[in-house]
Amino acid sequence: MTVTHWREMCGARGCAQLRQGADCRFRLFATIKKKFNEASVDRVQMTIGFRCVALLVAVVSMIVGFCAPAWSETSVLDAIHKRGHVVCGVSDHAPGFSEVNSSGTWSGLDTEFCSALAAAVLGDKDAVKFLSLMPSEKFKALEDGEVDVLMGGTAWTLTRDTELGARFAAILYYDGQGFIVPRNHSISSVLELSGASICVLPGSIDEAAIADYFGSRKMRYQLITSNRWDDLVKTYVNGGCTVLTGDVSLLAYERSRLPNGADHMLLPEYINKEPLGPAVKVGHDAWFAVVRWTAMALIAAEELGINSSNVDTMKASPIHDVRRFLGLEADLGAPLGLPRDWAYQIVRQVGNYGEIFDRNLGDSSPLKIERGLNNLWTKGGLMYAPPMR
Repeated sequence: MTVTHWREMCGARGCAQLRQGADCRFRLFATIKKKFNEASVDRVQMTIGFRCVALLVAVVSMIVGFCAPAWSETSVLDAIHKRGHVVCGVSDHAPGFSEVNSSGTWSGLDTEFCSALAAAVLGDKDAVKFLSLMPSEKFKALEDGEVDVLMGGTAWTLTRDTELGARFAAILYYDGQGFIVPRNHSISSVLELSGASICVLPGSIDEAAIADYFGSRKMRYQLITSNRWDDLVKTYVNGGCTVLTGDVSLLAYERSRLPNGADHMLLPEYINKEPLGPAVKVGHDAWFAVVRWTAMALIAAEELGINSSNVDTMKASPIHDVRRFLGLEADLGAPLGLPRDWAYQIVRQVGNYGEIFDRNLGDSSPLKIERGLNNLWTKGGLMYAPPMR
């Protein structure tokens, strides 16, 4: 009998009980040894017996180790249900992603994702509390269990995914370094910037990316630097450089603040990658799955044409993928520890990915960022949900 068979037989609860009695293997060994002594078995039988016991102890140890995730995986979901809300770590001033107004109301792509999590887990999008974190506090707060999920515009990198005790569950927004330029310069591509002056923060990743991108293409450029971002923006607005560079989402925000923002355009190319998305603490595999599939549900809903306005009428759809998504033909919540209608609640209360993007970053927002890479894969973007079945 394999360890897999043992786990299938005992289930998560049985494994947890084995875990709680971790020292039972030693008591078992002592008990059987006593029995052998009482029975006065000969030396050969004793040797064989102890070898069998050693094998049994090894198997029990394997089961305990194999089942270890099962007894800890549900801890985050249990804690959320007990306290009655999701705790989401965010930045307090990241326009388009997370910001709070004077009345204490939060808005942004990140905060709406947290609302989607609350709708999935608790059936109430408002069952979420936001913890504002400084950049230096983010991963420490996640490690210490102060937040259930970390948002806050933190890019997914190899180092952050392997050295900080965090696991990134999905990509909610494909950001990256771009350029903003006055429309009257008649520049429509980064490839037309040879000889341009570029406003950039000195010693930043942005400066290094410019050196790599322009250097590899033998394009000339001149750097205009300042240690303060606000000063760089002023230099650009006053014509002190041809273009201003930074993350596209940040450039879009700066454009929205200009009195003549429509006179400036974001060039279509990105010269580096800054994928943004939720992160959870390492070891919380069940919670990781919930966070990942909440993101996938938002994307899948848009793929299937399900939105907050038609989600109820879509229950009459004959399409199997739609009916599975809504929990009518399959219980996709069971493997996640969620209610059967978890995906339905997400869309009904929050919307699909396209709706959230449009409200916070797209045409209905002050930033007016084009979907681009963040469009569905069927429309030239990178947003793609694995099959929900």
